[in-house]
Amino acid sequence: MSVQSVSWILLGLAFIAANLPWLTEKFFFVLPPPGGVKKVWMRLIEWVILLLVMGLIAIALEHKLTGVIHDQEWEFYAVGVCLFLVFALPGFIYRHELSR
Repeated sequence: MSVQSVSWILLGLAFIAANLPWLTEKFFFVLPPPGGVKKVWMRLIEWVILLLVMGLIAIALEHKLTGVIHDQEWEFYAVGVCLFLVFALPGFIYRHELSR
């Protein structure tokens, strides 16, 4: 696979992962939440953990494709978090605006 195709696949996976907390009612996709309704803080915890998982997958793919992990400054990670936040917007809108 080329670097470009892996990049597109990674972006697609990140889009799906960013929306998963808002599309499911189970905590970490297995546990039913207490009271039957998943709270906002539970969704945010899932979102942060999925962000970290996607970051680890990206680092692993970078090492696999190039053989090294390039050093990044804080701006790179800030942009990555913001991009993941923008990716989560459709799921958030679906959960809080359209599902009523």
